[in-house]
Amino acid sequence: MIRPICVTCGVQYGEPREDCPICEDERQYVGWDGQRWTGLDELRAAGHRGKVEAEGPGVVGVGADPSTAIGQRALLLRHPEGNVLWDMITYIDDDLIAEINALGGLSAIAISHPHFYGSMIEWAHAFDAPVYIHEADRQWIARPDEAVRFWSGDTHQIADGLTLINAGVHFDGGQVLHWQDAENSRGALFSGDIFTVVNDRRWVSFMYSYPNFIPERPRTIRRALQLMEPYRFDRVYGAWWKKVIETDGEAAVRRSADRYLDFALDDD
Repeated sequence: MIRPICVTCGVQYGEPREDCPICEDERQYVGWDGQRWTGLDELRAAGHRGKVEAEGPGVVGVGADPSTAIGQRALLLRHPEGNVLWDMITYIDDDLIAEINALGGLSAIAISHPHFYGSMIEWAHAFDAPVYIHEADRQWIARPDEAVRFWSGDTHQIADGLTLINAGVHFDGGQVLHWQDAENSRGALFSGDIFTVVNDRRWVSFMYSYPNFIPERPRTIRRALQLMEPYRFDRVYGAWWKKVIETDGEAAVRRSADRYLDFALDDD
């Protein structure tokens, strides 16, 4: 069976359908030409290929060229206990699988939020790797599979020094990943677009919907900041190529939140 992929968000569904609930949600949108579908074979035939490039110390970017849908890239963390793929893309083929295997394969996958679910089950099966998703986003799983491991609560450790944090920004289950030992133990935060690194790469932003410009609720941002308080990190890796805060990332997140809340709560 050809498993359909939504052209707009790039998420693969388990069976054919007419609608994409992820795009019909107010945080996303149905393409201007209406709901359109593709598949992995069509993407391969159209000339898409895997793209694997270094993004930082011990961190390898994994994407597609040309990009698909939203255009995000994933990140492969070269962890001593086994590589972890943070976030997900739509594209996968035999050559890309071989490149990842040459780097040591994958021991786990974790994804920030539903817009980036991509072809996560294809990747999970290719590398026999579990996919960690927060329980609060269970309803958005487009292709149910036993590879998906739901977790609950505020934090969940998936390997030594690798902690998922349910920031709850953008989606109730929106999660970020903290790597304690990255950057010579200065730490790194992998934020997807939960805390999205903006074009001025000294700041991040927080949105309920990016394409529809719906701001995130101040109480949600305050909760996220409180959860982040125990974690030290120098770099912040966003969701797109080169969207990386290279130093003083912890302070960048704090001052970005302060700026956001100042504007959100300004009564003048």
